[in-house]
Amino acid sequence: MIRRTMLLLAFIAGSVLNYAENHSGRTMEYVNPDDTGNVRSLWIENGDRQIYGVLNRPVQAQGRMPIAIVSHGFNGTHHFAEGYFAPLAEQGWMTYTFDFPCGSTRSRSDSNTMNMSVLDEQSDLRAIVSYFRKQPYVDPDRIMLIGESQGGLVSALTAAQMNKEVSELVLIYPALCIPDNWNEKYPKVEDIPDTTRMWNVPLGRRYFMEVRGIDPFKTMKKFKKPVLIIQGDADKVVRMDDSERAVKTYKNASLHVIPGAGHGFKPKERQEAIEQIKKFVATQPQGKR
Repeated sequence: MIRRTMLLLAFIAGSVLNYAENHSGRTMEYVNPDDTGNVRSLWIENGDRQIYGVLNRPVQAQGRMPIAIVSHGFNGTHHFAEGYFAPLAEQGWMTYTFDFPCGSTRSRSDSNTMNMSVLDEQSDLRAIVSYFRKQPYVDPDRIMLIGESQGGLVSALTAAQMNKEVSELVLIYPALCIPDNWNEKYPKVEDIPDTTRMWNVPLGRRYFMEVRGIDPFKTMKKFKKPVLIIQGDADKVVRMDDSERAVKTYKNASLHVIPGAGHGFKPKERQEAIEQIKKFVATQPQGKR
């Protein structure tokens, strides 16, 4: 009996290892329960690009649930969005946060920032939305995008491209100024060097070539669903004028200004932003829209 039990355990262990080896980079790798949800590592493919992320699913999860997909800013990682897990789980939302490939020197997806591309990041975000729309545990009519800084620009552009697939949009100090800023820095194509260092992060020429043709305000107006923009009035990186213009450009948008907050919120400011997001999602109609 003991020998038979040992053989069974060995078989199970071998099967688990074989499953992990064959599915690494494509499935949820581990489960880490906490007070609000089950935090799972989840890789999503976009062609030959492998996107690392973390999914938080509420403990009380049953059936199809809404999901918030959170995009980090320039040289950020998925870690900045972990503060959304508990608040959104309390309202019955799953949260997926990820590392853009080449989006950071610390990205688990790909840390080569010389290949950073706003267009690639849009492609990655579209792939993530498409992935979750096919999952049996996701409500395909409740997929919200949340984007911070450059991730806000990417989320705004992607929501416009996926107006039917995205239900809500939250922009946190969105860097809608990126195209204008770099076009002012490099007014002519020949002005763009092979390498530019931004906050000590190396960027390739392609990044600047691509943003030259982006017009965020022309594109974003295609998104007709509810939008919440949050920004501090002491932001020295992103212009308040751009957020005010965005509110007027969208069909259904509101702007919440946090007094004294800069580009990157302090704990109390981030808590205020989270409370605004909670109110925003709570007031949106349920079901297909």
